[in-house]
Amino acid sequence: MGRLPAITAGLCTVILLAGCADADPGVESDSDDGAASPSASADTDQSSGSGSDSTSDAASPSDSDSSAASEDGEPFIVEEQGSYDSPWALEFLPGTEQMLISTRTGELLLRSTEDSAEAAEAAEAPEISVEGLPEDIVVDGQGGLGDVVVAPDFEESQRVYLSWVSSGEGGTGAVVGHARLVASGSSAELEDLTVIWEQRPKTSGSGHFSHRLAFSPDGEHLFVTSGDRQQMSPAQDLASGLGKVMRLTPEGEPADGNPFADEGGVSAEIFTWGHRNPLGIDFAEDGELWISEMGPEGGDELNLLQAGENYGWPEASNGSQYGGGEIPDHSEADDFAAPAASWTPSISPGSLMIYQGELFSDWTGDAFLGALSGQALLRVDLEGDSAGEEQVWDMGARIRDVEEAPDGSIWVVEDGDGAGLLRLTPPD
Repeated sequence: MGRLPAITAGLCTVILLAGCADADPGVESDSDDGAASPSASADTDQSSGSGSDSTSDAASPSDSDSSAASEDGEPFIVEEQGSYDSPWALEFLPGTEQMLISTRTGELLLRSTEDSAEAAEAAEAPEISVEGLPEDIVVDGQGGLGDVVVAPDFEESQRVYLSWVSSGEGGTGAVVGHARLVASGSSAELEDLTVIWEQRPKTSGSGHFSHRLAFSPDGEHLFVTSGDRQQMSPAQDLASGLGKVMRLTPEGEPADGNPFADEGGVSAEIFTWGHRNPLGIDFAEDGELWISEMGPEGGDELNLLQAGENYGWPEASNGSQYGGGEIPDHSEADDFAAPAASWTPSISPGSLMIYQGELFSDWTGDAFLGALSGQALLRVDLEGDSAGEEQVWDMGARIRDVEEAPDGSIWVVEDGDGAGLLRLTPPD
């Protein structure tokens, strides 16, 4: 895979974006994890029969007025930090000035969060390709190398967790493993890679793996999103691991107290069910767990998770099937957990971060979603278990992941080949 070099600080592009509350981010009809370009067919909904994403006619950041400010005075400056092919996840390493970037095509990069000149002065390579990755990564459709998160005790254990797609009896499925990250100078390697969880059952097709990861604030539980693999009906089957969010121990075993523990098997892993393609998961400071989830044609969701709840898919959705097939909307009478927020037309949320920093003090506790087809960054005001005011910033590109850095800046990475890595900070 070709990879463009990191852009040095002297070449950083600085942009001031204007916010627009409750704006339509230029979304498209294809709500799924659509490809950024024809060559990257990784992210199309292969069960929908829908076409490829069309280009949004909203202005790109480079076309925006650099002197503009949002209506409520909350603009931000964007500094480009580099570009990558098919990036999927960002993770900052505690106690360091480094971060990991995974790519769907099977590369894990360790890079400095300092600018290139500072890294060179410290005699550190600004970017390192990590060795020792799984040898069984299947790069097909939406599949490949996925999420990367650090263990709660990373500063002592140096343990990182990865998700990826592998093949086996029945087809393909997501896998989660952990390993020790050993980095020294210009080299880095994963040691003692151990698979701890597999998505069951494996099935045909190459979509809706989901496989996002999050640790509970106390470090006791690992949550894994498991998409419906475009099969739909397994999401309502407690004997299937598809269309669920799993709660596990750090070693991949079903967590004690799970709502269906008495059922045994895969059911013992299940925390919530009735999901389609949850590609974002994060905890709020109050300990509440949220996910962002792609709907069908419309009906993308932001959900507050409660143990044992059924979120309705495919029996209830505020969207429609591709081609116009109707799905009953969420209602108080359907016994399903309704979304805290939903979007029609689709925005295709590919990630979720709940901001807990102080650099953007007005946004502490709010949810940020990266929109793929929407080509936007969204902020949703969270108050306890409720979602309120929304803001939408047109980014002019599909946004794959969004993360908070240790200094409180917000980093986003675009989708596809030549995708930009961007750092967002308040204006001076």
